[in-house]
Amino acid sequence: MAVDRLSNLLGPDDPAPVRCTNALGRAPFLLTGDHAGRAIPGQLGTLGLEECDLARHIAIDIGVAGLGEALSERLDAVFVSQAYSRLVIDCNRDPASADAIPEISDGSRVPGNLALGAADREARIHAIHAPYHRRIAAEIAARTARGQDTVFVALHSFTPVMGGVRRRWDVGVLHEGGAEAFALRLLAALAREPGLTVGDNQPYHMDETDHSVPRHAFPAGLPYAEIEVRQDLIATPEGQRHWAELLFAALDHARNGV
Repeated sequence: MAVDRLSNLLGPDDPAPVRCTNALGRAPFLLTGDHAGRAIPGQLGTLGLEECDLARHIAIDIGVAGLGEALSERLDAVFVSQAYSRLVIDCNRDPASADAIPEISDGSRVPGNLALGAADREARIHAIHAPYHRRIAAEIAARTARGQDTVFVALHSFTPVMGGVRRRWDVGVLHEGGAEAFALRLLAALAREPGLTVGDNQPYHMDETDHSVPRHAFPAGLPYAEIEVRQDLIATPEGQRHWAELLFAALDHARNGV
C-alpha cells in the first residue's frame, strides 16, 4: 500500500477528488460535503476493511451526497463535495493532525492506515485533501470578486447510535466562533418545525478538531452553519428530498432574519 511519489496515488480509473454540483448556482449559499463520498484509491485496496465497515458511518456521512444534490437543486446553490472516504483522509480535519488518517474509528481498526510514513500521508493530502480545499477557496474567491454573497453551509450526518448510546436529535446545528448569527437564526428556524428534536452544538460541539468551517468561513467573516442530520432520516432518496425541503425553508428564514 505504500505510495512513493505524490503524483501517483490516484490512477486513471480513480474518481477526481472533488465533485461540484450546480457550479453556476446563483444562491448565496455555498454547500459543502466533507464526508459525502466513500471512494478509496485503487492502490489502497479496501484499507484492509470488509464491506460491512466501508458501508458504515466511519467511512462516509450516509445520505449527505443525495441531500446535498437535492438541496443544491432546490436552492439553486453550488455544492462542493469530497469523493473519497474519510478513512482515506478526513477533509474536516487539519491534515497535520493524527486523526486526519485514523487508525481506529468507532471500534474498527483500519489496517491500511497503520504506521503510515510521512510520504504516504503526504500523498493522500496532496491528492485528495488539498484539491478539495483549493476548490472551496477558489469558489469563495470567485464569488467575492463578482460581488456575490456567500453563506457557508457544511452538510454532515451522524450515526443514530454511538458507543452504545442512542442519540435523540433529528438534526443539530454546530457553531462556535466567527460570524455565528446566521447559525443561531438557523437553529431557531429549525426549532420552530413541529416534531423536530434540534440540537444546539449536538451531537458534536464545534471545536478545534473542525477544519473546513474555521478554515474558510472564519477568516473571511462569512455567515455559516454546520448542519448534522441523523443518518437514518436521510438514508433514502425520499428522506433526502424531505430534508432538502425542511432545510430549504429554514435556510431561507435564517438568511432573511425571520
